Amino acid sequence: MKTPIRKILLVVPFLSAVAFSGIAAAQQPPVVGRQAVPLGVTVEEMVVVAKGWSVKKELIGKQVYNDKGEKIGSIDDVILSPDKSASFTIIGTGGFVGLGRHDLAIPFGQLEVTNNRIVLPNATKEALKALPPFQYAK
Repeated sequence: MKTPIRKILLVVPFLSAVAFSGIAAAQQPPVVGRQAVPLGVTVEEMVVVAKGWSVKKELIGKQVYNDKGEKIGSIDDVILSPDKSASFTIIGTGGFVGLGRHDLAIPFGQLEVTNNRIVLPNATKEALKALPPFQYAK
């Protein structure tokens, strides 16, 4: 059964909003009116977080295959767009011990989950080599 990976990542905007709100809260004293607001999550929110989906545990480092079952690389990072939605995965392809490595930015909508594997359809070695390499902004 094929499932677009975008459906799996619906929780990422929530998690990023929680993370970014925590950063903002750390920069200013948490005050509502004249009463201080406790830092961190409430007990109710912790239940949601504990049951949530972890990008680190469920996606980062996972192998990516093409539709022929050939391993093409692994997911090294998730890039959030300015609206805090998960937009791209960074997939490390090729190379051996870091030599000849080719990082690619792949939109989430192009990935599928098939039989518990992350699949990038039509990802031949030639097609991957033709893509521009991804580099982080300096």
